[in-house]
Amino acid sequence: MHEIRFTVNGQAESKRVEATTTLLELLRDRLALTGTKEGCGIGECGACTVLMDGAPVTSCLVLAVEADGHAIETIEGEAVSGELSILQQAFIDAGATQCGFCTPGMIMSARGLLNRIPEPSTEEIVEAIAGNLCRCTGYEAIVEAVRIASQRMAGGGVQ
Repeated sequence: MHEIRFTVNGQAESKRVEATTTLLELLRDRLALTGTKEGCGIGECGACTVLMDGAPVTSCLVLAVEADGHAIETIEGEAVSGELSILQQAFIDAGATQCGFCTPGMIMSARGLLNRIPEPSTEEIVEAIAGNLCRCTGYEAIVEAVRIASQRMAGGGVQ
């Protein structure tokens, strides 16, 4: 067992974990942060994407011990005081959600992009979400949602 200390959505945490426990298992099973989904379990679908120190990672491939000393952000931390974030609202407004299974990981990948590049090009958006699979909406609405969020965050008007 290993003692790890980290933050999740700004909250300090300390947990004892086995060396083989994944970050996904820690988040879902031990911290009840079930917005992070397990899809493939091999890092191919992106459903389990969270941010580690602001960068997207597939939590099914990251060991929990690797989170020691790091800041983790999950979809549960995206809303502030019960209000959807600009990015979450843009996904709704653009019709970029259907079944919702991929949405948390997709939003976290988009958040990582917007943290790095506040006004990304279409190509940068497509590249940022390339590791996230969606079987329902198609990617045009998702790209549009990220574009809308970027504009709203910059203070630009979007219909």
